Amino acid sequence: MNPILKSLYPAFLRAHILHHAAEGPIYGVEMIEELGRHGYRLSPGTLYPILHTLERGGYLKQRSMVVGGRARKYYAITALGRKTLREIKIKVWELAREVLDDTPRSSSSRPARPGRAVGR
Repeated sequence: MNPILKSLYPAFLRAHILHHAAEGPIYGVEMIEELGRHGYRLSPGTLYPILHTLERGGYLKQRSMVVGGRARKYYAITALGRKTLREIKIKVWELAREVLDDTPRSSSSRPARPGRAVGR
């Protein structure tokens, strides 16, 4: 796998998890299946440590419920998780707009980057 993509996957996963938790409580197997629809192949041994890290960081809160006679851990987004998700969405929107904008620009219409002279 491309090393740059590989380094971005953990952030993409966290963004997906927060997004789905904002829609309603989530649980592990459900998230493994949902992320699989997006091309991520995760095992419980990969997903659960991410969920636990998000919980320890205050982005998710966990509660157990008995479903079909078995305890299932559900994760819900917290206020900090919602705030963080809003910030992620802003950054993703800005990046997508810039990266996906195929409008040709002349070098003179581009703003100078900090620390770089125009025309370089």
